[in-house]
Amino acid sequence: MILPAVFGLLLILAILLEAFETVVLPRRVSRRLRITVLFYRTTWAPWRALARTFRRKKLREGFLSYYGPLSLLVLFIFWATLLIFGFGMMYYSDSRADPTHPVYRTCVYLSGTTFFTLGLGDVTPHTQFERVLAVVESGIGFGFLALVLSYLPVIYQAFSRREVNIVLLDARAGSPPSAVELLRRHTGPRELDALELLLREWERWSAEILESHISYPVVSYFRSQHNNESWLGALAAVLDASALLIAAGDTTCSRQAKLTFAMCRHTVVDLAQVFYAAPRNSGPDRLPPEDLQRMRQLLTTAGFHFLDTPESNAKLDRLRQMYEPYLQALAAHLYVELPPWILAKEVTDNWRTSAWGRISGFSPSERASSTDDH
Repeated sequence: MILPAVFGLLLILAILLEAFETVVLPRRVSRRLRITVLFYRTTWAPWRALARTFRRKKLREGFLSYYGPLSLLVLFIFWATLLIFGFGMMYYSDSRADPTHPVYRTCVYLSGTTFFTLGLGDVTPHTQFERVLAVVESGIGFGFLALVLSYLPVIYQAFSRREVNIVLLDARAGSPPSAVELLRRHTGPRELDALELLLREWERWSAEILESHISYPVVSYFRSQHNNESWLGALAAVLDASALLIAAGDTTCSRQAKLTFAMCRHTVVDLAQVFYAAPRNSGPDRLPPEDLQRMRQLLTTAGFHFLDTPESNAKLDRLRQMYEPYLQALAAHLYVELPPWILAKEVTDNWRTSAWGRISGFSPSERASSTDDH
């Protein structure tokens, strides 16, 4: 029978193409009809829905943190299973001419032992075609194993590089990071130079996020070490601070703020396209008028003098509309809380906490200088 052989061959080619595009090809694949995309859509939605039933945030974040690594392992098993069934169909198609040949489930067993190169010998190929097929399948199985072993370190290296700057942002912008804390902690002599350097580093970091998360979208599902931190929240804080610096008037950081804003906005827009997350404006306002007024007062007290005119406020609104709908879409898809522009109350930084208590004796205005001595 030719039909099982054709179907099995198409299934094998489809899985090999999926593995190549997911693991080897270092660029985004725009084709929507993909087995891997279907896999993540059908598994992430119920996982996210189940996470919503957890009332405690710590338990919910812990549950969500399992999805990224677990989905990766299940995806490999899924690919291997389909390859085994595809080769099983080809064995079965060739055996139809021999009435003494085993049934389809035995052909799948032969395919499985060949794919994993077990070499049990209780079921062996009967024809020349099956012998050639067994050699090809064993080679693909060996290559598939090597592909998996080489893919995992790449994923975890991308995750590790991403998390380094998120942890560094803890003492510079608070936990969770916010635009107001980022600017407040960069006041004083030569602090604008330090702020410009930080924005330059985050311009490069957001470019690395864009490249790694487009090539390996599964990294987006990996949660950060702390429940009040995330790569999307860090991007939001840097975008907010850059937008505020651009709208507030000319400063020594204005040019770098524009460059950082452009790169970070590029990152969130492209990643929203990767996950087919349409921009949305249905979420709560992250900067209501009362928070905007309080933010200006705090920053003025800290030493930043921003323009407070209708033109500057309108410019800030236009800048927010350029990226916040995409942030909201990604946050809804990944089930991540976006940080506010300004925290409602003082929150202790992660670096100041431990399992045995908190570091006391620092006022909010002393935190930035205290971290230099920590």
